[in-house]
Amino acid sequence: MKYKLLWLLLICMSVSGILSAQTQEDAAFDNLRALAGDWTGTFTWSGARAASGKMDAQYYLTGNGSAVVENLVVDGTPTMTSVYHRDGNDLRMTHFCGARNQPRFKATAIAPGASRVTFSFVDITNLASPEAGHVQGFEIRFLAPDHVTLTFHFVGGGKESDERIDLKRKK
Repeated sequence: MKYKLLWLLLICMSVSGILSAQTQEDAAFDNLRALAGDWTGTFTWSGARAASGKMDAQYYLTGNGSAVVENLVVDGTPTMTSVYHRDGNDLRMTHFCGARNQPRFKATAIAPGASRVTFSFVDITNLASPEAGHVQGFEIRFLAPDHVTLTFHFVGGGKESDERIDLKRKK
């Protein structure tokens, strides 16, 4: 009897852990879906390359709500697009980069309340060479319902930079 109770307790703890992981992924994806609309802000590239300026963004849902599309726009022209989606219990992102390659990421850390999601590199398509510039990591912070920051960790040619975008929802 004692072992049956212990076994039951272990099963309940395992199920609880699985459910809380799904809940974190769900909360993060819900935060991403809530971005739908038009945004404006600034970008700052530092490190391997230096630049700053104004940037707009558009977020919209596609695939019957199963994916969030992010278009980052400079001077009226989309320069980068990312697509966020679920893959079973995982939260994934594919980034269609201005560097003309497509790194793919998986969420590997989600802060309480899904206020910050860190995505880690999985693989990449269309990389011209191992030294070619590409995004190696990504983080999104949900600072308020109408304020987010995006940080792309960019590597290439032996150099690294963090590319930060600060966005606020257009009124």
